[in-house]
Amino acid sequence: MNDLIMLAALLDGPKHGWVLKKLAGFLSGSGELHNNLVYPLLKRFVKQGWARRRSERGQRGQTRSVYSLTLWGKQELLLRLEQFAEKEARSAAEFRARVGLFGLLDHDSRARILKQRDQWLTSREKHFVSIRDGLTALDATDWGREVVAFLLQEVRSERRWIRTLGKRARSSGLSKKLKRS
Repeated sequence: MNDLIMLAALLDGPKHGWVLKKLAGFLSGSGELHNNLVYPLLKRFVKQGWARRRSERGQRGQTRSVYSLTLWGKQELLLRLEQFAEKEARSAAEFRARVGLFGLLDHDSRARILKQRDQWLTSREKHFVSIRDGLTALDATDWGREVVAFLLQEVRSERRWIRTLGKRARSSGLSKKLKRS
C-alpha cells in the first residue's frame, strides 16, 4: 500500500523527498511516513525506472533530491490501482486509497472495485447480524450489543456510500460518452 501512496504522491509533479514524506503520510492518514520507509521506496522506484531523481541546490546551499514519476511509474501505479482482490477488499485503507484515485481508472475497474468491496461488506454484515442475534439469545450485556450495533451501522453506512459511488461512476461514464459524441 505504501508503494501505491508514494507513486500517487508523485502524480502531480516533481517533489523533494521531505515533501513526499509529508504528503504520503497525509494521504495514508498516518501523519508522516518515516525516513526508513520513504527513502528506500524512492531508491527502489528509481532503480525500477518508475521515478527519476535529480539533485538541486536548496535555499541554504545544501543539495536536495527531487523525484518525478516516469511513464513506467504511471503504468505501475495504474497496475497497482487495478489490483483489487479479496485481500485488498478486506482493507478499508486499500479501498479508500483506490476510491481517492478513481479518476485514473476506467468505469469497469471502478465498478469491479466497488462490487468486490460491497461483497466483502455484505459478508461482514451477515457475520455481525449473527453475532447480534447470538448476543440476544445469550442475554449478553448492553455493552456488547452496543459494539455490535455500531459495527453493523458502520458496515451499512459504507455500503450506502458504495451505492452512491456506483451511481456517480455510472453518471460520469455517461457524461464522458456524451462529450465524445
